[in-house]
Amino acid sequence: MFVGNLTPLIVILGICGITADAGFAELRVSLLQNAMLVAGIVTLIQVVTIGPVGAKLPIVMGTSSGFIGVMSSIANSMGGGVLAYGAILGAGFIGGFFEVLLGSFLKPLRKYFPPVVTGTVVMSIGLSLLSVGINSFGGGNKNADFGSLENLFVATVVLVIILVLKHATKGFTSVSSILIGIICGYVLVAIMGAVLPHTFTYTNAAGETVEATKSWVLNWTAVQNASWFAIPKLMPVKWVFDVRAILPLMIMFIVTSVETVGDISGITEGGLGREATDRELSGGVMCDGIGSSFAALFGVLPNTSFSQNVGLVALNKVVNLFCIGIGGCFLILCGLFPKLSALLSIMPQSVLGGAAVMMFASIIVSGIQLITKEPMTARSVSIVAVSLGVGYALGATSGILAHLPYLVQLIFGESGIVSACVISIILNIVIPQDAEMKNV
Repeated sequence: MFVGNLTPLIVILGICGITADAGFAELRVSLLQNAMLVAGIVTLIQVVTIGPVGAKLPIVMGTSSGFIGVMSSIANSMGGGVLAYGAILGAGFIGGFFEVLLGSFLKPLRKYFPPVVTGTVVMSIGLSLLSVGINSFGGGNKNADFGSLENLFVATVVLVIILVLKHATKGFTSVSSILIGIICGYVLVAIMGAVLPHTFTYTNAAGETVEATKSWVLNWTAVQNASWFAIPKLMPVKWVFDVRAILPLMIMFIVTSVETVGDISGITEGGLGREATDRELSGGVMCDGIGSSFAALFGVLPNTSFSQNVGLVALNKVVNLFCIGIGGCFLILCGLFPKLSALLSIMPQSVLGGAAVMMFASIIVSGIQLITKEPMTARSVSIVAVSLGVGYALGATSGILAHLPYLVQLIFGESGIVSACVISIILNIVIPQDAEMKNV
């Protein structure tokens, strides 16, 4: 969850021009530290619950990557800078309370989210993460040594260790196969770093020969330079309230509510073997909203349920809330003790990818299990097929919407999850139920 929690923040800060080279090094460190703290606190709220807020399910919360497309558009339209980032935070604070309102009225809307719809959303979430997993498997497609034999070797070893422990052992080693696999990955790259060269040369786009460090090499300097303890700063960036940021984010909060419904359904189906209750769905969505508004106080982007965790729960079947609570405490510690954060931040992409490809694909399986809870009919096949074939593909091939209004591109062109969700809901309403299902 560490890499996934920080990546959206790093991306948006870069788009806004809030970089170390531009004199914002201290602000960046503060925001990244706050991101871990907020994720831990909101995870505990989701697990323990406060009144109606929280699903009391094994859900890990974190900075949402689903907002990246909309936020990048906002940043570009406002000219970037701290001003644009402040507008994103102001919109996130308002949008969070809007999502709380949506969560409180979720029960009467539940009929629009039967298993065929939530299962389709869960499947689209898994599909959207496959490219992320395989990119990590190859060492990160932004690295010059992407797909190198060394990266593929590391990722494959991690994956094989996870599979062997998962299916050839019992008890702790089986349940903790992913954690042990990642630790073994750290050990492997440390050994490789002691016997293999750390650098390589390649030809860049300008035709120049450049020397670079291999992506699997552990950067211990980052751990050495990190401080032992730091107090998180409240409101490190001044908020700005701008309608250009508020309206697009309000739409995305509706979308992320549906994604959260899919995540919760995937967790209850994959980990507990049942459908989610109205209370769990409502509390989970409200926690998303409270968490997003709380995150804005610390200069952090909206927090939502992490789809990656759906795959993890489906894979290891660990649904013990105490375990997830300990995970939330660990995230808080990462926010208070930068050295611990730095130790996790140096994880090579190939080590992460060895575990990610299996976890992300497990989300698709959870979606299939949701869809097939009821007998498959011509109606359900049509809903799933059109939602994925047209809906998900629209978001995955955003250029197809280039001639449509900007608002349409903003909503449907950035995420296949959104398109698949909207189309599945519409088809579920307009296609008549099969006669045999009406009598059930």
